[in-house]
Amino acid sequence: MRRLVALATSVVFAASMAGGAVAAPLSTVAHAPRISLPTPETGNGHGNGHSHGGHGGGGGYGWASSNWSGYAVTGSGFTSVTGSWTVPSVAPSRGNTYSASWVGIDGFNNSSLIQTGTGQDYVSGRATYYAWWEILPAAETQITTFAVQPGDQMSATISKGAGSQWTIAIADTTQRESFTTQESYSGPGTSAEWIEEAPTVGGRIATLANYGATTFDPGTVNGGNPGLTISDGGVMIQNRVQVSTPSRPDNDTDGFNMAYGSTAPSPPGS
Repeated sequence: MRRLVALATSVVFAASMAGGAVAAPLSTVAHAPRISLPTPETGNGHGNGHSHGGHGGGGGYGWASSNWSGYAVTGSGFTSVTGSWTVPSVAPSRGNTYSASWVGIDGFNNSSLIQTGTGQDYVSGRATYYAWWEILPAAETQITTFAVQPGDQMSATISKGAGSQWTIAIADTTQRESFTTQESYSGPGTSAEWIEEAPTVGGRIATLANYGATTFDPGTVNGGNPGLTISDGGVMIQNRVQVSTPSRPDNDTDGFNMAYGSTAPSPPGS
Protein backbone atom coordinates (compact mmCIF):
# COMPACT_ATOMS: atom_id res chain seq x y z
CA MET A 1 0.00 0.00 0.00
CA ARG A 2 1.29 3.40 -0.96
CA ARG A 3 2.68 5.57 1.82
CA LEU A 4 3.51 9.19 1.10
CA VAL A 5 6.04 10.78 3.42
CA ALA A 6 5.36 14.18 1.88
CA LEU A 7 2.33 15.36 -0.07
CA ALA A 8 2.46 15.13 -3.85
CA THR A 9 -0.40 15.73 -6.23
CA SER A 10 -0.94 16.40 -9.90
CA VAL A 11 -2.84 19.60 -9.22
CA VAL A 12 -1.64 22.52 -11.32
CA PHE A 13 -0.22 25.41 -9.35
CA ALA A 14 1.57 28.63 -10.16
CA ALA A 15 3.69 31.15 -8.31
CA SER A 16 5.87 34.11 -9.16
CA MET A 17 9.33 34.27 -7.62
CA ALA A 18 12.42 36.39 -8.09
CA GLY A 19 14.59 35.06 -10.88
CA GLY A 20 11.76 33.58 -12.95
CA ALA A 21 8.22 32.28 -12.92
CA VAL A 22 7.72 28.95 -11.23
CA ALA A 23 4.70 26.93 -12.32
CA ALA A 24 3.51 23.51 -13.33
CA PRO A 25 2.72 23.01 -17.03
CA LEU A 26 -0.88 22.99 -18.21
CA SER A 27 -0.64 19.70 -20.16
CA THR A 28 -0.11 16.20 -18.83
CA VAL A 29 3.59 15.38 -18.96
CA ALA A 30 5.03 11.86 -18.95
CA HIS A 31 8.52 10.45 -19.26
CA ALA A 32 8.87 7.61 -21.73
CA PRO A 33 11.52 4.93 -22.02
CA ARG A 34 14.38 5.67 -24.38
CA ILE A 35 13.42 5.77 -28.06
CA SER A 36 16.50 4.59 -29.91
CA LEU A 37 17.98 6.18 -33.04
CA PRO A 38 21.14 5.37 -35.00
CA THR A 39 24.16 7.01 -33.42
CA PRO A 40 25.79 9.73 -35.54
CA GLU A 41 28.25 8.58 -38.20
CA THR A 42 28.06 4.86 -37.43
CA GLY A 43 24.38 4.07 -38.06
CA ASN A 44 24.29 1.97 -34.89
CA GLY A 45 21.17 2.55 -32.81
CA HIS A 46 21.69 -0.23 -30.29
CA GLY A 47 22.27 0.57 -26.65
CA ASN A 48 25.00 -0.80 -24.42
CA GLY A 49 24.63 -4.53 -23.94
CA HIS A 50 26.58 -4.56 -20.67
CA SER A 51 27.79 -2.22 -17.99
CA HIS A 52 30.16 -0.20 -20.17
CA GLY A 53 29.77 -1.07 -23.82
CA GLY A 54 27.94 -0.10 -26.93
CA HIS A 55 29.44 1.07 -30.17
CA GLY A 56 30.78 4.57 -30.43
CA GLY A 57 29.03 7.02 -32.68
CA GLY A 58 30.09 10.54 -33.48
CA GLY A 59 32.32 11.67 -30.61
CA GLY A 60 32.47 8.12 -29.27
CA TYR A 61 28.94 8.14 -27.85
CA GLY A 62 27.33 4.74 -27.48
CA TRP A 63 23.76 5.63 -28.34
CA ALA A 64 21.33 8.22 -29.69
CA SER A 65 17.67 8.88 -29.02
CA SER A 66 14.82 11.17 -29.97
CA ASN A 67 13.87 11.76 -26.33
CA TRP A 68 16.92 11.02 -24.10
CA SER A 69 20.45 12.37 -23.82
CA GLY A 70 23.01 11.93 -21.08
CA TYR A 71 24.54 8.78 -19.58
CA ALA A 72 23.26 5.28 -18.84
CA VAL A 73 24.93 2.15 -17.52
CA THR A 74 23.35 -1.20 -18.29
CA GLY A 75 23.53 -4.74 -17.00
CA SER A 76 21.55 -6.30 -14.16
CA GLY A 77 20.91 -5.93 -10.45
CA PHE A 78 20.62 -2.15 -10.26
CA THR A 79 18.94 -1.35 -6.94
CA SER A 80 19.99 2.25 -6.27
CA VAL A 81 21.01 5.35 -8.16
CA THR A 82 21.86 8.84 -6.96
CA GLY A 83 22.53 12.05 -8.82
CA SER A 84 22.98 15.77 -8.38
CA TRP A 85 22.33 18.42 -11.02
CA THR A 86 21.77 22.13 -11.54
CA VAL A 87 18.29 23.23 -12.67
CA PRO A 88 18.89 24.81 -16.09
CA SER A 89 17.27 28.02 -17.32
CA VAL A 90 15.16 27.66 -20.46
CA ALA A 91 15.13 30.20 -23.29
CA PRO A 92 11.91 31.61 -24.75
CA SER A 93 10.46 29.77 -27.76
CA ARG A 94 7.72 30.47 -30.28
CA GLY A 95 5.80 27.33 -29.38
CA ASN A 96 5.65 25.24 -26.25
CA THR A 97 8.91 23.43 -25.51
CA TYR A 98 9.81 21.07 -22.69
CA SER A 99 12.83 19.61 -20.93
CA ALA A 100 13.40 17.35 -17.94
CA SER A 101 16.52 16.55 -15.90
CA TRP A 102 16.35 13.31 -13.93
CA VAL A 103 17.89 10.16 -12.51
CA GLY A 104 16.25 6.77 -12.78
CA ILE A 105 16.41 3.00 -13.06
CA ASP A 106 15.26 1.05 -16.14
CA GLY A 107 13.81 2.43 -19.36
CA PHE A 108 17.01 2.26 -21.40
CA ASN A 109 16.28 -1.15 -22.90
CA ASN A 110 12.86 -2.02 -21.47
CA SER A 111 9.45 -0.44 -20.88
CA SER A 112 9.75 -0.11 -17.09
CA LEU A 113 11.01 3.07 -15.41
CA ILE A 114 11.23 4.59 -11.91
CA GLN A 115 12.60 8.15 -11.79
CA THR A 116 12.57 11.60 -10.23
CA GLY A 117 13.72 14.96 -11.48
CA THR A 118 12.87 18.51 -12.46
CA GLY A 119 10.92 20.00 -15.35
CA GLN A 120 12.12 23.09 -17.20
CA ASP A 121 9.55 24.13 -19.81
CA TYR A 122 8.50 27.15 -21.81
CA VAL A 123 4.71 26.99 -22.01
CA SER A 124 2.18 29.63 -23.07
CA GLY A 125 4.82 32.33 -23.13
CA ARG A 126 6.39 31.73 -19.73
CA ALA A 127 9.09 29.57 -18.20
CA THR A 128 7.96 26.90 -15.75
CA TYR A 129 10.08 24.97 -13.24
CA TYR A 130 9.01 22.18 -10.89
CA ALA A 131 10.00 18.85 -9.33
CA TRP A 132 8.30 15.53 -10.07
CA TRP A 133 8.51 11.76 -9.75
CA GLU A 134 7.16 8.96 -11.92
CA ILE A 135 6.74 5.20 -12.16
CA LEU A 136 5.56 3.94 -15.54
CA PRO A 137 2.94 3.40 -16.84
CA ALA A 138 1.58 6.39 -14.84
CA ALA A 139 2.33 9.97 -15.90
CA GLU A 140 4.51 12.17 -13.71
CA THR A 141 3.32 13.31 -10.29
CA GLN A 142 4.29 16.91 -9.70
CA ILE A 143 5.69 17.76 -6.29
CA THR A 144 3.78 20.75 -5.02
CA THR A 145 5.29 21.03 -1.54
CA PHE A 146 8.17 23.22 -2.74
CA ALA A 147 9.02 25.42 -5.73
CA VAL A 148 12.07 25.09 -7.96
CA GLN A 149 14.03 27.89 -9.61
CA PRO A 150 16.72 27.86 -12.30
CA GLY A 151 20.18 27.57 -10.79
CA ASP A 152 18.98 25.52 -7.83
CA GLN A 153 21.11 22.53 -6.89
CA MET A 154 19.14 19.28 -6.83
CA SER A 155 19.97 15.90 -5.34
CA ALA A 156 18.01 12.68 -5.83
CA THR A 157 18.10 9.05 -4.69
CA ILE A 158 16.13 6.04 -5.87
CA SER A 159 16.69 2.88 -3.84
CA LYS A 160 15.16 -0.54 -3.37
CA GLY A 161 13.96 -1.69 0.03
CA ALA A 162 12.34 -4.93 1.11
CA GLY A 163 10.36 -6.82 -1.50
CA SER A 164 8.93 -4.54 -4.15
CA GLN A 165 9.14 -1.37 -2.02
CA TRP A 166 11.31 1.49 -3.33
CA THR A 167 12.15 4.90 -1.92
CA ILE A 168 12.17 7.97 -4.16
CA ALA A 169 13.79 11.06 -2.61
CA ILE A 170 14.55 14.44 -4.15
CA ALA A 171 15.93 17.57 -2.49
CA ASP A 172 16.43 21.15 -3.55
CA THR A 173 19.56 21.83 -1.54
CA THR A 174 19.55 25.51 -2.50
CA GLN A 175 16.06 26.04 -1.08
CA ARG A 176 16.59 23.46 1.72
CA GLU A 177 13.44 21.61 0.71
CA SER A 178 12.94 17.89 0.17
CA PHE A 179 10.38 15.23 -0.68
CA THR A 180 10.33 11.47 -0.11
CA THR A 181 7.84 8.79 -1.05
CA GLN A 182 7.81 5.00 -0.81
CA GLU A 183 6.28 3.18 -3.76
CA SER A 184 5.86 -0.32 -5.17
CA TYR A 185 7.98 -1.08 -8.24
CA SER A 186 8.77 -4.38 -9.94
CA GLY A 187 10.98 -3.42 -12.88
CA PRO A 188 13.94 -5.62 -13.84
CA GLY A 189 16.70 -3.20 -12.80
CA THR A 190 18.73 -3.47 -16.01
CA SER A 191 19.90 0.14 -16.32
CA ALA A 192 20.63 3.24 -14.29
CA GLU A 193 20.74 6.68 -15.87
CA TRP A 194 21.24 10.43 -15.60
CA ILE A 195 19.22 12.06 -18.35
CA GLU A 196 18.28 15.33 -20.02
CA GLU A 197 14.99 14.49 -21.73
CA ALA A 198 12.36 15.76 -24.11
CA PRO A 199 9.28 14.44 -22.26
CA THR A 200 6.05 13.16 -23.75
CA VAL A 201 3.19 15.67 -23.84
CA GLY A 202 -0.24 14.70 -25.11
CA GLY A 203 1.09 11.32 -26.19
CA ARG A 204 3.89 12.75 -28.37
CA ILE A 205 7.53 13.53 -27.77
CA ALA A 206 7.78 17.26 -27.14
CA THR A 207 10.16 19.63 -28.83
CA LEU A 208 13.14 19.95 -26.51
CA ALA A 209 13.36 23.33 -24.76
CA ASN A 210 16.59 25.25 -25.15
CA TYR A 211 17.88 24.50 -21.65
CA GLY A 212 21.30 26.04 -22.26
CA ALA A 213 23.54 23.87 -20.10
CA THR A 214 23.54 21.85 -16.92
CA THR A 215 25.83 19.62 -14.87
CA PHE A 216 25.17 16.13 -13.48
CA ASP A 217 27.80 15.53 -10.78
CA PRO A 218 28.29 13.41 -8.76
CA GLY A 219 26.32 10.21 -9.31
CA THR A 220 26.45 6.73 -7.85
CA VAL A 221 25.08 3.29 -8.73
CA ASN A 222 24.47 0.63 -6.08
CA GLY A 223 26.38 2.82 -3.64
CA GLY A 224 29.53 3.11 -5.73
CA ASN A 225 31.17 5.10 -8.48
CA PRO A 226 29.42 4.38 -11.81
CA GLY A 227 32.74 4.41 -13.68
CA LEU A 228 31.26 6.25 -16.65
CA THR A 229 32.90 5.99 -20.07
CA ILE A 230 32.11 7.94 -23.23
CA SER A 231 30.36 4.87 -24.69
CA ASP A 232 27.78 5.12 -21.88
CA GLY A 233 26.84 8.57 -23.20
CA GLY A 234 24.16 9.41 -25.72
CA VAL A 235 22.91 12.35 -27.75
CA MET A 236 19.38 13.52 -28.59
CA ILE A 237 18.36 14.00 -32.20
CA GLN A 238 15.07 15.62 -33.22
CA ASN A 239 14.07 16.22 -36.84
CA ARG A 240 17.52 15.04 -37.92
CA VAL A 241 19.23 17.70 -35.82
CA GLN A 242 21.36 16.92 -32.77
CA VAL A 243 19.82 19.06 -30.04
CA SER A 244 21.38 17.83 -26.79
CA THR A 245 24.93 16.65 -26.19
CA PRO A 246 26.85 15.43 -23.12
CA SER A 247 30.49 15.99 -22.36
CA ARG A 248 32.94 13.22 -21.74
CA PRO A 249 32.87 11.99 -18.14
CA ASP A 250 34.89 13.93 -15.60
CA ASN A 251 38.19 12.59 -14.30
CA ASP A 252 36.61 10.65 -11.46
CA THR A 253 34.04 9.08 -13.83
CA ASP A 254 30.95 10.06 -11.84
CA GLY A 255 29.72 13.21 -13.60
CA PHE A 256 29.39 15.13 -16.84
CA ASN A 257 28.10 18.36 -18.36
CA MET A 258 25.17 18.71 -20.78
CA ALA A 259 24.63 21.37 -23.44
CA TYR A 260 21.75 22.23 -25.73
CA GLY A 261 22.80 21.81 -29.36
CA SER A 262 25.34 19.63 -31.14
CA THR A 263 28.59 20.86 -29.56
CA ALA A 264 29.93 18.78 -26.69
CA PRO A 265 30.83 20.85 -23.62
CA SER A 266 33.97 20.29 -21.59
CA PRO A 267 33.57 17.87 -18.65
CA PRO A 268 33.27 19.14 -15.07
CA GLY A 269 36.48 19.85 -13.23
CA SER A 270 36.04 17.24 -10.49
